[in-house]
Amino acid sequence: MNYETVIGLEIHAELATKTKIYCGCKNEFGGEPNTHTCPVCTGMPGSLPVLNKKVVDYAICAGLAMNCEITRYGKQDRKNYFYPDLPKAYQISQFDLPVCHDGYVDIEVDGKTKRIGITRIHIEEDAGKLIHDDYSGTSLVDYNRCGVPLIEIVTEPDIRSSEEAKIFLDTLKSILEYTEVSDCKMQEGSLRCDVNVSIRPEGETEFGTRCEMKNVNSFSAAVRSMDYEVKRQIEIVEAGGEIVQETRRWDDTKGVSVLMRTKEDAHDYRYFPEPDLLPIIISDEWIEAVRSRLPELPAERRARYINEYGLTEYDASVITTSKKTSDYFEECVKSGCDPKSASNWLMGDITRYLNEKELEPSDIPFTAKQLASLLSLIQKGTISNSAAKKVLVKMFEEPDDPEKLVEKLGLVQVSDEGALKQMVDDVLAANPQSIVDYKAGRDRAIGFLVGQIMKASKGKANPQMINKLLKEALDNM
Repeated sequence: MNYETVIGLEIHAELATKTKIYCGCKNEFGGEPNTHTCPVCTGMPGSLPVLNKKVVDYAICAGLAMNCEITRYGKQDRKNYFYPDLPKAYQISQFDLPVCHDGYVDIEVDGKTKRIGITRIHIEEDAGKLIHDDYSGTSLVDYNRCGVPLIEIVTEPDIRSSEEAKIFLDTLKSILEYTEVSDCKMQEGSLRCDVNVSIRPEGETEFGTRCEMKNVNSFSAAVRSMDYEVKRQIEIVEAGGEIVQETRRWDDTKGVSVLMRTKEDAHDYRYFPEPDLLPIIISDEWIEAVRSRLPELPAERRARYINEYGLTEYDASVITTSKKTSDYFEECVKSGCDPKSASNWLMGDITRYLNEKELEPSDIPFTAKQLASLLSLIQKGTISNSAAKKVLVKMFEEPDDPEKLVEKLGLVQVSDEGALKQMVDDVLAANPQSIVDYKAGRDRAIGFLVGQIMKASKGKANPQMINKLLKEALDNM
């Protein structure tokens, strides 16, 4: 039997506010354990929360960017569960009246647009973090993360493969980065994802029983967890078993999931309205003020790059996936760089270097103006393309003006016609068999001769001029 995969996602994004959601403590990653805390975020008796207005503002912004309806009159609720890193034994979240609801995000799959529904976006506080010490056999808790503001983005079960899920997650991350509501640093836990997976026979309309995957800390891990879970569920069904609704922990190192608990439903959390916080009233004026501040979003910017700069759809999609990369590209073009050349270098050598060193686009140490200057040296014939690659590596290690680095590395290209003609004559005189081969129509001969000239010039000869002069010399023989 063939099965259809049904996937829904729950994405938690830490908001980029200066302070926490219900107190004035710093919303900042790192710091000594339990130093960004106060009686409110550690749940001390008698302490009272006060909602950070910026949290709601950012939630509205994210909602508008994802085509959501905004709830004009909302509230917050207590979600009761018992973990050691949740000091109050409940989390302040939202149940039936989230800030945003009924939206969508369009993704491109195999050249076609697919719409993924957004069920809701609600605000809530984060829990602390447990630190397990295997040596002593104890667990410690750091409450610095308690009260960090989150939005939880819940999708409809519209995703049908891990590939679609990865595209959606990349698209969502781009939207959050462009709106600047979150820094999306997954290595710091700013963006986390829970995956709900079920299967059903092809053609069936009823959903199967879903299982939730926790502890997914990267998009690539999310893909692996989905593929594993689909395979696990099919094996159970094919063996005559029944899927049980449960929460599983994904172990990316071992590539397996393990049972954590049977899955709770909403009634298990005993939601009730948070009595210490006032209702959230959002006016039309507030919504329009946020809407007026919305930036150019990835899809709009991608379309502009295609129409204005003549980039291919693929190039424009890659460049606009990361806001940092896209902004860098914009600065290159403003500095006079050819758009296609800038995109090629950003997508090619620069991305390759960043990946090898496990760096982010924000870690590029040289300015867009310096990259534009380097590409200008290629265009003017001052240096060859291969020499520019050497300069680029040096710019990562020692950010400086490209012209200075070219001089320092001795990579100025030889474009003097007289000097190049002499090199051509010398190489032809030393390789008479290659002349015979060329005359006999063997095209590889000219490539060999160009290589010999480049070797003689230590890579400094202008390759375009060499090809032209070499062909002229051979045709005149």
